[in-house]
Amino acid sequence: MSPKSNYLNFLKLNEKKLNTPDIIIVVAFYKFVEMRDTIALQNSLKSILNDTEIKGTILIAKEGVNGTIAGKINEITIALEKLWSLDFLIDLEPKYSFAFKNPFFRMKIRQKKEIVTIGMPEISPNKIVGNYVKPENWNDLISDKNLLLIDTRNSYEVSIGSFENALNPNIKNFREFPDWVTKNLINKDPDIKNKKVAMFCTGGIRCEKSTSYLKSLGFEKVYHLEGGILKYLEQIPKSESKWNGSCFVFDYRVSVDHNLELGRYEMCFACRMPISQNDKMHKYFVQGESCHHCFKSSNDKQKKRFKERQKQIQLSRKKNQSHIGQVKT
Repeated sequence: MSPKSNYLNFLKLNEKKLNTPDIIIVVAFYKFVEMRDTIALQNSLKSILNDTEIKGTILIAKEGVNGTIAGKINEITIALEKLWSLDFLIDLEPKYSFAFKNPFFRMKIRQKKEIVTIGMPEISPNKIVGNYVKPENWNDLISDKNLLLIDTRNSYEVSIGSFENALNPNIKNFREFPDWVTKNLINKDPDIKNKKVAMFCTGGIRCEKSTSYLKSLGFEKVYHLEGGILKYLEQIPKSESKWNGSCFVFDYRVSVDHNLELGRYEMCFACRMPISQNDKMHKYFVQGESCHHCFKSSNDKQKKRFKERQKQIQLSRKKNQSHIGQVKT
């Protein structure tokens, strides 16, 4: 099925939800493709999106494109048609979810060294990559008891949801993944490169680069979830799901549930950890300043800065203005 057909099928399956007033479609996408002229792509994307109400962030590098955009159904449909009309994006397969207001404040299209930063420019899925596993085949793969299943996301993402029996590397950012592989896989198990390894992430981009990295080290049986957690939640019924919890997303929604709707988490401004309503009852929680995850790790100078920032946010709200860097709620 073509990307356009998948999109139309998504609209049909969610027809009732899309009739909700002010519903926003959030579109996450990426593609590893060798880009000779990144400036030309940036200009093309600007011409497609600048005269719309669509907002989001798109990163462009020599290795490809990575972005999330959000808007009303009519403008999103037109924008996708134009993206698919570009030769190198004709097979772009986005992931879709919902919001009741736009989770972004503006449209940003930026040039970067990598579209997802592992800190090793020589590692590229354009050169070598693991085996793609479609969402409908993922459950069978991870049911293999001999499989090593790895969640390649940051620890704060994993804290609110993951697949059954997945290994959490407890990394703070993706740059730490190569060191974790060396210390916790290669150094501890001389035979690890001959074992079956599967990885996953939010939208597929980090686990795709992770498989490229493992293949470069000599791992043979490497797999990753095509389209990531978001595509899995989009296509697999909850009754058949092996996903537990919520999926962290990098916008004001903080998380989405299995129906791809707004989750029940907020974010601690100080440490960026997702926090629940119960977490907000903790004695160390102070709105905009700290939570139980970071209260003891932040110093007095930092707490003072967070407190002042929260004060400015409150003043901006009273004046019905948007403080710079503020996440609207």
